[in-house]
Amino acid sequence: TPLSEISLGKYVFVTFLYLHFQSTCFQYVSLCLQAQEQKCHPDPLAVLDPEKYTLLYARGEDWYEAYDDCQVIRTLDIPWSCDDTGRLLAHIVVKPLMAVDLEEKKKQQQCLAYLIGHNLEKEPSDRLGELTFTRRTLASPRRQELRDRDDVLYATEPWITRAPIPNDLQDQLNRKLPVTLHFMNKISFSIEVDFSATPDVLLTVFRRVMVDQGLDYDTSDRLVLKVSGREEFLSGDYPLSDFLWVRQCLKTIQDLHLSVVPVSQLVDETVKFVDWPLVDGSSGQFSSHDDLRLEGKDLDDIFMISLWDCNRRLRVKLLGCDIPKLPSKCPQSVYVKASILYGNKVLSSVSSLPKAFADEVLWNEWLDFDVLLRDLPRGAKLGFTIIASGGDIAPVTKDLQKEKGKVLYFVNLLLIDHRSVLSQGPYTMHMWPYPDLEEGAITYQADKLSSATNPDIADSMAISFLLDRYSFPVVLPNSFSSSESSRSPGSRHTLTKSTDSLTDTVTLRFPSPVTSTKRAGLTRFREESIRYASNLPHYLRNVDWMNRRVVEDVHWLLGNWDPGELDVTLALELIGMDFADIMVRKLAVQRLESLSNDDVLKYLLQLVQTLKVESYHDSFLARFLIRSALRSKRIGHFFFWYVRSEVAGCLYFRQRMAVILEAYLLGCGQAMLDSFTQQVQAVEALQEVAIRIKNLYPDKTDLPPTAHFRLQELLRNCNLPNEFLLPFDPRIKAGRILLDKSKVMASKKKPLWLEFSPMPSPTSATPVGIIFKQGDDLRQDMLVIQTLVVMDSIWQEKSLDLNLVPYGCISTGHNIGMIEIVRDAATIAAVQRTHGGTTGAFRNDALYEWLKSKSPLQEVRFVKSCAGYCVATYVLGIGDRHNDNIMITDQGNLFHIDFGHILGNTKHFLGMNRERVPFVLTPDFLYVMGREKGSNSLYFQRFRDTCTQAYLLLRSHSRLLVTLFSLMLLTGIPELSAAEDMRYLREALQEQQGVAEAKEHFLQQISECEKMSWTVQTNWWIHMVAGIK
Repeated sequence: TPLSEISLGKYVFVTFLYLHFQSTCFQYVSLCLQAQEQKCHPDPLAVLDPEKYTLLYARGEDWYEAYDDCQVIRTLDIPWSCDDTGRLLAHIVVKPLMAVDLEEKKKQQQCLAYLIGHNLEKEPSDRLGELTFTRRTLASPRRQELRDRDDVLYATEPWITRAPIPNDLQDQLNRKLPVTLHFMNKISFSIEVDFSATPDVLLTVFRRVMVDQGLDYDTSDRLVLKVSGREEFLSGDYPLSDFLWVRQCLKTIQDLHLSVVPVSQLVDETVKFVDWPLVDGSSGQFSSHDDLRLEGKDLDDIFMISLWDCNRRLRVKLLGCDIPKLPSKCPQSVYVKASILYGNKVLSSVSSLPKAFADEVLWNEWLDFDVLLRDLPRGAKLGFTIIASGGDIAPVTKDLQKEKGKVLYFVNLLLIDHRSVLSQGPYTMHMWPYPDLEEGAITYQADKLSSATNPDIADSMAISFLLDRYSFPVVLPNSFSSSESSRSPGSRHTLTKSTDSLTDTVTLRFPSPVTSTKRAGLTRFREESIRYASNLPHYLRNVDWMNRRVVEDVHWLLGNWDPGELDVTLALELIGMDFADIMVRKLAVQRLESLSNDDVLKYLLQLVQTLKVESYHDSFLARFLIRSALRSKRIGHFFFWYVRSEVAGCLYFRQRMAVILEAYLLGCGQAMLDSFTQQVQAVEALQEVAIRIKNLYPDKTDLPPTAHFRLQELLRNCNLPNEFLLPFDPRIKAGRILLDKSKVMASKKKPLWLEFSPMPSPTSATPVGIIFKQGDDLRQDMLVIQTLVVMDSIWQEKSLDLNLVPYGCISTGHNIGMIEIVRDAATIAAVQRTHGGTTGAFRNDALYEWLKSKSPLQEVRFVKSCAGYCVATYVLGIGDRHNDNIMITDQGNLFHIDFGHILGNTKHFLGMNRERVPFVLTPDFLYVMGREKGSNSLYFQRFRDTCTQAYLLLRSHSRLLVTLFSLMLLTGIPELSAAEDMRYLREALQEQQGVAEAKEHFLQQISECEKMSWTVQTNWWIHMVAGIK
């Protein structure tokens, strides 16, 4: 191969000609030998050692490393040029590895491990293993996002809403909005502006006042508006009426105070972490099948084999399994079931003969699948389960859950790895024990979705097996023929650079040669799909993903589909467990990329969960979420806590969640990292206090008088930071702990009621209050509250404001979390106790009298909030509704808390169902509405009308609500652990009925609640007397 080299100090600049298809390794050897002959490098063969040298090539402004040893030069996105003879030229720099500051690297890794809650450096992974490989490939989208980001917009992103102004606030828009502006300690003044004014209008007024008053300030520095006492900005070209805080001030009749802040005084968001060199997203992808096929090649020209040339059937030789210590309950015999898994589907299964169970079981048996290697889809897994056998013959039923034998252990291996290389040779994998029901629910479908192995190598069951070996690597091509591939060197230099090279992962081909009838059918399907796009999930569920020709045609169809034609609900559905295909998931993510930051935030809880469905750590979804989190501080804040909670609580996907969280944190500025560090420090300190309190007072509810002082002592000595942002709301910063206002709450898990000093503000600020819980899984509460937010957005779009109170709630780890304290509110039980003690449960006027004593009675607010929660709790099947988890504010706003039972799961007492009504509508609620003993009332009629309007609006979005809950199956929440749990939602929303029938259905539920309201009063009285929680 003709070669020219130019010495560049420590670098060697290499120009080589692309003559024919050959592996990188062969090219390295060729280059080294010629370099040795020309004596231009002291140790040319050292270039072969990736521990000493890297091969770099320039693309645009960046340098990329040729990282994958199996990669071929042809598949890398290297700029090509032609010489005078028409031969193709590429330029590569051979560079020694840079010396690393070990101390700095150690500090960086300690910081990351602390924030992630897991040390990835301790995970076993070689240079090309999925962990290390993913850490390298995710550097590219991170760097691209940081390069494109507007730093000022990132630091001052506003919280806005596009929903119409609620009808009850419309009258206030006719008057001026009073605003008080504060600038450092120099000046404060008040003005009145229209609600249509933008922040720039306020800043213009500010500049004019500063000139009039003769006050100096740096006019070259940009200015932004910050809500006084909050980490919230008013920025952008939005009318003031669109800002959430302005609407909150309108609703609560608060004054609007804004601080004028120079941009130079904003926190420094410069990224200081040292990043890895970029790796081409094409790494792990290979050329077309035509380039890789064996036909017509000499042996010396073969360096890898196309998977599509492998016409053999998949088989695995089961060698045996061993476990250091047998479990206490041992079956008499066991057998191994091997399955080909694709997403959550079992494509094929074979079973071994049963063997007597011992600490070591040997099979030495071939298990043959009726599946050709060439038909394996990318992401297919080889799953092993060890199952207890009752007799000498293994069961033959296909469904794992229907087999008589109990599943004891499981583990899965990716048949085609993250580099698109077929797994070969011997393996020993450490298996996960399949938990008993009493030990807690397994993460839904983890036995099919997870490819992680048990990190407890010393004590776990290990299974050994052998896959067929080949003389060369077997790789999955990225297209069928070279003419269809955009990666051919001959055409690559004419193509524009992709901003995110993972989007080139799969090169689409036109449909395979099929009959014109079938081609016409596909064309017509695409045309009709614009009108009937809702059928796409159903269509894709019925695709035979093991038929490569069919899959190629489906990929062509998806590649020609406009993502904008998809409804957001469909896109969310397509990233669910039923769809493992990379092109399906790519189309869905392309649709999600067009969402606003507010909408991404609305669905973020589910999007994080669906990372578990991805076959590999690096995916379109993972990159989308990382980019979104780096683009928006709001998204980044919640992304951090949602993912960190999974790192702590989900072993099966811990490595994946940790590497994705690390990829995000490496793009965070120092201020964001410091904020996360303070929050984690606060959570850890409070967790330690909560655990000690629970150990000190283990009784169910009894607390001695000294508990308050013991809590104060523990809080005084714990390692709480001086200030930290609240994990459930980054707009609020908590200061020092207020010891005299903090207390232990008298319930089983001993939650802590904690109050902190607020940030300085011109107005009299209320202390920041949180309830810290240790021992409770708050993910179900998070789901319900998030769904309430979604419901509220559905209603708000139609100008229907039902005064919901979706208070802050977040899980910060495994069975750890915190909840926002809603101020100026009391439980219905507390209200009733003030009017007759426990017998207050039977006083119909107790709530009415209490509300009158607090403020002028606001029946409309009560009616609307009561209607909103009646509809929401009915649709979500929220159970265990008693007078200690229904609250009322001083202004008459009703709301529910503590969502421990959902989807129709009710609580029992002494073997009896405590709940006999569809939702809570008690006589004291009706009394506030003016309805007594069945009498007609204007407010009650308004209540009925509001309920039916809200219910019918939710029905029109039933698919979205069902999809959001379906995606949360991945959490393993006990009351959301099977697809059948969705049946309650569908029945509650009356999906099969017309509008008139559905409306009548809900009116019947109201009548049923009225009729049986005495049972609720009785339950509430029992609850108050017996103290049932």
